[in-house]
Amino acid sequence: MKRRIVHFEIGCQDIEKASEFYKTVFNWELERHGNSAVIKTEAEHSLSGHINQLGPEDLQRYITIYIETDSLEKDLRVIKEKGGEIIVAPVQLPDGRKFAWFQDISGNILGLITPK
Repeated sequence: MKRRIVHFEIGCQDIEKASEFYKTVFNWELERHGNSAVIKTEAEHSLSGHINQLGPEDLQRYITIYIETDSLEKDLRVIKEKGGEIIVAPVQLPDGRKFAWFQDISGNILGLITPK
């Protein structure tokens, strides 16, 4: 089964400044949720995304894409078998989905996320 990219996340140091930047530059409508802001997409085929302010400074500058999976644990097992590393173990989201971050063999960090 081919997997598709379904979501992106942009890290930032200051959620207020970053939100204002993207709102002004790209005319994005943002919905704040604590230290993150969901980008409200209008187009049916638009990729969903959000801006996120994480704690440690080394985690504030990143862009992560999320690949949809219906078998998160299986994919993580194969990633480890093939030389990848699990960076964030599966996390349950309030909407019922789960996500995890992994590092590929080139050092890139990507996310996996289950469908709604």
